[in-house]
Amino acid sequence: MELSDASSSSHRSTLSDDELLLASRYPKKRAGRKKFKETRHPIYRGVRLRNSGKWVCEVREPNKKTRIWLGTFPTAEMAARAHDVAAIALRGRSACLNFADSASTLHIPASVDPKDIQRAAAEAAEAFRPPDDHEYLRPAVVEEGFYLDEEVEFGMPGLLTDMAEAMLLPPPNCVGNYDNDHFGANSMDFDADMSLWSYSI
Repeated sequence: MELSDASSSSHRSTLSDDELLLASRYPKKRAGRKKFKETRHPIYRGVRLRNSGKWVCEVREPNKKTRIWLGTFPTAEMAARAHDVAAIALRGRSACLNFADSASTLHIPASVDPKDIQRAAAEAAEAFRPPDDHEYLRPAVVEEGFYLDEEVEFGMPGLLTDMAEAMLLPPPNCVGNYDNDHFGANSMDFDADMSLWSYSI
């Protein structure tokens, strides 16, 4: 039977690009329910978006009304890879795939048991997990660099201590050669305490 041949773990398809049924070449049918119209991926088959921003994947078993739940994934591409594994395992050569290289690169489960398919789908999705964002922000390693301790070199600990102490001192008095009439305060004493705001709530 072709299905069992396609689902063996050692099977690696050598289909040409013309023989593959790719989702990009075969547009999806219109979704019946409004919920699915709003949440399903525009290109990838078997992939829907949840409210949490994560992507979920499930496939319908051939000639049955039941579905196999493949999981929740952070990206649509991971969910689409999980779908491809399950589609190949269940439909063999007649599977409509999301990616052309899925037939040759993904591990196909040994049986069509839902637990085996779920396990293989999870492995396939993990193989295509994108690297974390913080890895891109890691600075490049310089082989012939040197280290300069700026705090010690510029006296930063003492400077920071002086700045903190300065915040606790009262503001300085206005001292200088200013003409009080220039500021419109000829009867005002600059040394007197004055409220910054003169209105009440």
